[in-house]
Amino acid sequence: MRLHEICPLITEECDIWLESIGYYAKPASIRFHGKETGDLFRHSKAVAVELQNMTDMVGLDWQREASPMLVGLLHDVCKCDDYVRDQDGEWTYNRNKTMDGHGDKSVIMLAGHIQLTEEEIFCIRFHMGAYTEKEEWPYYGKAVELYPNVLYTHMADMVASKVKGI
Repeated sequence: MRLHEICPLITEECDIWLESIGYYAKPASIRFHGKETGDLFRHSKAVAVELQNMTDMVGLDWQREASPMLVGLLHDVCKCDDYVRDQDGEWTYNRNKTMDGHGDKSVIMLAGHIQLTEEEIFCIRFHMGAYTEKEEWPYYGKAVELYPNVLYTHMADMVASKVKGI
């Protein structure tokens, strides 16, 4: 199943680009959760499902109905540039990355391929919550005040990675 089949906000062209940069093949991490080939997609789908579940259970209000799926599916696009296979076929850190960063990098990478609302941008940008550098905490707090779904996005990511292990 491809992203454009899961989320109506993701075009087939965007999906083709995602496949071309390894979205369906890369691991979600090489040190923590989702270390296997294809786990980036599995992790992202799990985050999307958890965020949609929270939306349904708590009655979260989003600017667009499909935003929970979009945010969950695309929050870690940065990882497509972060990992490469070494000469032994093992996943390793990419020493020739195009840029550093995480949530901000995902937003930048997506910029030319999909139109995001400000709420979606903030949710993707700050999905790491307090796992970001301490200097980022005031900005994270302001983002949660502006868009409470930033907090729920972080929670969905934690449920998928820490509770479900993907």
